[in-house]
Amino acid sequence: MRRRGRLIALSIVAGISMAGSARGQRTAIVDDTSHFRALDLRTPNEYRTGSGRPGPKYWQQRADYRIAVSLAPQENELRGDETIHYVNHSPDSLTYLWLFVEQNLCEPNSITNQLNQPPLVFLGSSFDFSCGSFQGAPRLESLTIGGKEVKRTRYGTTLRVDLERAIAPGGFVDLRAQWHFIVPPQAGGRMGHDGSLYEIAQWYPRVAVYDDVKGWNHEPYIGAGEFYLEYGDFDVTITVPDANIVAATGELQNPTQVLTAAQRQRLALARQSDTTIAIIRADEAGKVESTRPGTATGARPATRAWHYTAHNVRDFAFATARDLRWDASGYKGILIESLYRPTADRWREVNRMGREAIKYFSEQWFPYPWSHATTVEGPVEGMEYPMLTFTPNSPTREDQQWVIAHEFGHQWFPMIVGSNERLYPWMDEGFNTFIDLANAARYFAGAPYGDTIEVHPLHLYADHAKPGNEQPLIEKPVEVRDLFWGGYQKPALMMQLLRFEVLGKDRFDAAFREYIRAWAYKHPTPADFFRVMRDQSGMELDWFWRDWIFTTARLDQAVDSVARGSDGGTSIYMSSRGTMVMPTTLRLTFVNAPSREVRLPVEMWNLGDHFVYRVPGTAQVQAVEIDPRNAMPDIDRANNRWPRP
Repeated sequence: MRRRGRLIALSIVAGISMAGSARGQRTAIVDDTSHFRALDLRTPNEYRTGSGRPGPKYWQQRADYRIAVSLAPQENELRGDETIHYVNHSPDSLTYLWLFVEQNLCEPNSITNQLNQPPLVFLGSSFDFSCGSFQGAPRLESLTIGGKEVKRTRYGTTLRVDLERAIAPGGFVDLRAQWHFIVPPQAGGRMGHDGSLYEIAQWYPRVAVYDDVKGWNHEPYIGAGEFYLEYGDFDVTITVPDANIVAATGELQNPTQVLTAAQRQRLALARQSDTTIAIIRADEAGKVESTRPGTATGARPATRAWHYTAHNVRDFAFATARDLRWDASGYKGILIESLYRPTADRWREVNRMGREAIKYFSEQWFPYPWSHATTVEGPVEGMEYPMLTFTPNSPTREDQQWVIAHEFGHQWFPMIVGSNERLYPWMDEGFNTFIDLANAARYFAGAPYGDTIEVHPLHLYADHAKPGNEQPLIEKPVEVRDLFWGGYQKPALMMQLLRFEVLGKDRFDAAFREYIRAWAYKHPTPADFFRVMRDQSGMELDWFWRDWIFTTARLDQAVDSVARGSDGGTSIYMSSRGTMVMPTTLRLTFVNAPSREVRLPVEMWNLGDHFVYRVPGTAQVQAVEIDPRNAMPDIDRANNRWPRP
């Protein structure tokens, strides 16, 4: 009994259990350890199908906002009055709502301030997700439904609103909030002010996403994780000092009241122009008489209201300053705009950089859907909002192009494809970095930078994919030590290899376009992405996602030996010595015949970690090399050749 019990215990530890057969014999049951076993994904249903598309009963909530906001630069104060029209499309009755109140990031006892998290360093850029020395919190003066104050409880940057009457399926509620706060010099690296320039984001109470996967998605905002928001319409009136120019999400509804006749005429020309047109010239910047329209009486008002509306977007941001230059051009009727201070000496090419990015992303992946794409120069290192981005005056031309294109790339991920950035940065930053690589290569084609930028993530592999420090991509951004790698560069490398080494460009591009189309203005999860790519491409890819997203598997493919048979044929013995599997390219060099390359699909590893390739014909093999183009992140290239160097 002791001996049999010990045998069973040892077998379980080894992943094997012993079961009795009908004849009393013991049969070994072995866990499935195949590289190609299926991922354990959420079961498809009527909301999200097995093909990765939204199902026949897919739903998502809707949040429309009407906001009146005023800026008082003397006090650095922003004061707002908003109404949220929230529609419940879910099959559930909702007895409470969750809101984000993200300016509480800067209060003294916030998680961010308490933990004093270090800045994240991305190559030459440092992203400080704190509020620096600033400590302050917004004041929510009132929160009402039908004029009656609602019960609310705040937990840091989230706010729970308990409802007297549940919102039934198909029902709605109008929630009014009045608030004000002091704009910090910088808040989480995403908004702030510098002199007369204000870049305003995460500035109004916003409803969290309620979806069919998790219910309420109310992960707190503490800096590193970005956003997950509902789509809706915005009607926003922004009151600023008369001398100020405003750039914002949405379409300007009162141009005759805030723009001069000359500016309106220049904008109309720019919308149809392939080249840059100055809307506010260098000699006009900061001069009220040249940049602000007059009034019937000739007297100048103290303030002026800019009225914007936006349709089917997930957020709203704006920027304002006195002394801005303003350039614009057009692409298929879309206005490409760049606004910058006279000190931004590297911004003369920015408008062209932005136009080329919008053009490339539209033609390669999915048409840009809104009326303008605008970037504003300032201290924020790079942030994205619908139709509007905040970008710096960068030190080099290459850096400038990258940040301009990268922030505009976010119009696709996550502004069009609304993934959950607070949980899955690889679906947002990673996909965006991936599409940026080809755009940068195209923009700088023929230059050393342009000819090498697409392999940049691979070159970073050795420094960042270190055992014991590297983390799976599936981990939350607030838990990731090296977000530059885990959120940006590794997922970009993953997508590059899937495109060029696994599926092939045409097959990949069709599948990725279908993912964007299927989930435009919706909320995909990782499982939805996996399933669309499998369904559209026709290839099972669970092995690929497991190695790249759910683990830190490492690739080590080797040529073990080469043997010539009695029939004159040659067998090449190979092994997968790492924990990752990938397809293989072999370069075969012959004694008296031209060399050639052979691409072997990943199915070569179906029967285990060893494979024998039999070379057609009888030509004598002189040398063999795996991955001769050095396309793969192979951790030991010394064993990729035979004979050994």
